[in-house]
Amino acid sequence: MLKVGLTGGIGSGKSAVASRLAALGAVVVDSDRIAREIVAPGTEGLAEVVAAFSDRVLGPDGALDRAALGALVFADESARRRLEAITHPRVRARAAELVAAAPADAVVVNDVPLLVEVGLAPTYHLVLVVQTAVPTRLARLSRDRGMDPAEAERRIAAQADDARRRAAADVVLTNDGTLADLHGAVDHLWHDRLLPYERNVRERRAVRPDRSTLAEPDLTWAEQYARLAARIRHAAGGDLRVDHVGSTAVPGLTAPDVVDVQLTVPSLAEADGPLADRLAEAGFPRLPGEWWDAPRRPDHGHWAKRVHAGADPGRPVVVHLRVAGSSGWRHALLMRDHLRADPARRAAYLQVKRDLMAAAPESAEQGTLTDPWFDEERLRAEEWAAQTGWRP
Repeated sequence: MLKVGLTGGIGSGKSAVASRLAALGAVVVDSDRIAREIVAPGTEGLAEVVAAFSDRVLGPDGALDRAALGALVFADESARRRLEAITHPRVRARAAELVAAAPADAVVVNDVPLLVEVGLAPTYHLVLVVQTAVPTRLARLSRDRGMDPAEAERRIAAQADDARRRAAADVVLTNDGTLADLHGAVDHLWHDRLLPYERNVRERRAVRPDRSTLAEPDLTWAEQYARLAARIRHAAGGDLRVDHVGSTAVPGLTAPDVVDVQLTVPSLAEADGPLADRLAEAGFPRLPGEWWDAPRRPDHGHWAKRVHAGADPGRPVVVHLRVAGSSGWRHALLMRDHLRADPARRAAYLQVKRDLMAAAPESAEQGTLTDPWFDEERLRAEEWAAQTGWRP
C-alpha cells in the first residue's frame, strides 16, 4: 500500500484535505481522533495523564478537559514532552493497527499534526504538507474554535515553522484560497500522482527517468535528495552510506531533472538480498536486467552495480548500489567533488552534455559512456585528488 504522511500547522486546513482524500477513496488514519480515543474515560491513557498532571485536567464529567491540558503543556516544553511520552506510543500503536487492516491496494493517509516534529517523514512514501499564512490560521482558530488569540499564537509557536515543514514536504498544498481551490489541488494530486504511485509500489514498477532534456539549476535539488536519502536509509537499515551523486549533486549545474543517489553496499550479494525488497517496499523498485558503469581508462572490464529507481511519477530518482571502494563507487564521488571544486571543468562538462543532447537527445546518456572527454576528466580529477588529498 502507499503510505502518505499528511501534516500542517494548527489552523492550516489539514482536516479539509484529509476529508477530501477520504472522499476520493483514501484510507485516512486521523492521529487527532486516535489521540482522543486513547485518553477517553476509563482508558489507561487517561489514568496516566491524570497521574502526571493531576485531576485539574479533568472536566466535571470525568472526561479529559483538553483546553485545560493544552493550556498547561503548550506553555511548558517539559510538560509537553511528558504528555507526548504518554500519548505518542499509544497513538502509534493504534495507527499501526488501522494501517495493517487497510486493503493491500489502499492509499493510506496518516493525518499527523506533529509528523515533522517527531521525525516521522522518512517512514512514508510521500509527505504532504498543508501550508497557510499565519494571519489566516489565527483568524480560523478564533472563528472556528473560539480560541483566544494569545493561546492561538502559543499553539502555532509550539509547532514546527513553515520552513521546517517545507523541507520535509514532497508536496506543499497552499490553502490561502477557497475550499474549491483546495479541493481542486487535492483532486489533481490524487489522480495524477497518488494513484499511479500506489500502483507502481504495489507492482514494484519503477518510473524510468527522462534524461533527454536539461533543466535549469534547481535550488531544491539538495533538499529533495535529503528527503529521498532519509527514506533510503530508513529502508536499508544499518549504517549504509548514502550520497547525492550525478549532475543534480553539483550546485549551479544545468542537468536533467533526475536525482541520482548512490547507496554503498558491502557486496553485490548484499544488494541482491533482502535489501532489494526493502527498497522496493519503500518506493524504490529494482530495474530489471544487468547494470554496470563503463570503465574509464586505464581500467578495463565493467564496473558492475545494481540499479533501483523511484516509483513516484512526480519525482524521478535513480539509486545506484555500488560496492564500497570499487572503481565505479569512487569515480561517482570523485567526479562530483571535482566538478563542485572546479568551475572551468564544470563549464566544460556542461558544454559536452549539451553537445551530446543536441546531436542525439535520446542517446545522450549513452554518449557519456564513450565520449573521450570523460576519460580526460577522470585523469584530471585524479590529479586534483592527488594534489588536494581528496578522499571519498
